[in-house]
Amino acid sequence: MATHHINIKKTGAVAISALVITYMAMFRPALSMHISGAVLGGILPALFWLWFWLQEDKAHPEPKKIIFEAFFLGMIAVPFAIIIEKFLMGSSGGELSLLLFFAWAVTEETLKYFGAFIAGIRTKYFDEPIDVVMYMISSALGFAALENVLFIYNSAILTNASMIPLRFIGASLLHVACSALIGFGIGFGIGKSNKIRLIYLFTGLFASFALHTAFNYFIMITEGKYLLSIFMLLWLVIVLILLLFEKIKRVPFYTMAR
Repeated sequence: MATHHINIKKTGAVAISALVITYMAMFRPALSMHISGAVLGGILPALFWLWFWLQEDKAHPEPKKIIFEAFFLGMIAVPFAIIIEKFLMGSSGGELSLLLFFAWAVTEETLKYFGAFIAGIRTKYFDEPIDVVMYMISSALGFAALENVLFIYNSAILTNASMIPLRFIGASLLHVACSALIGFGIGFGIGKSNKIRLIYLFTGLFASFALHTAFNYFIMITEGKYLLSIFMLLWLVIVLILLLFEKIKRVPFYTMAR
């Protein structure tokens, strides 16, 4: 299967473009307080990232309809996540804890998986290991997009400016990273024995839940005290994901039995 190397310039260009659009929407009151501006600043950067990740699957690209269905279902998952997380918060007596952050992480990753499953994983278009990663990332970006729309729309009430890049940009990277890790956990196990498949799956789930839980903890407990460290960790994970993409693309193409 043909493959290509990581394009650092392209990655940087996409990141900068998404960042510029985000800050334009968030720091211009006329935009951030208007729903169209919030939608622009929340969804357009996510579409930039979606385009970037789609370049990783050029050999056997998925139908755009399926990709955007996963993106849309990821957006639909946000209201359900809010309801469930509010219930979990109430059940904990309003007290933030590591267990609560873990429960939130499991909730969001599960809902994003359902979006990816309904759109693509359960269909005939899931016919090679990389596909599950693409569906998971598409769903994750949809989730991040609507979450960011809501965040921008309420950004005028923020008083701690240092939390803006941490919450907005960091959360976008987080959703992609955590969902991709689960996707790799599923994808690398395809065609292996049940024992090996379970090892890959639990590794992906553990890495995803641990990263998501740690991010929420450091966001909400330390209030940005470890801002640089969190960003460095997220970018290291993104680099790891790019390397894993190069590996999973080398798995021979085949039609999976159904």
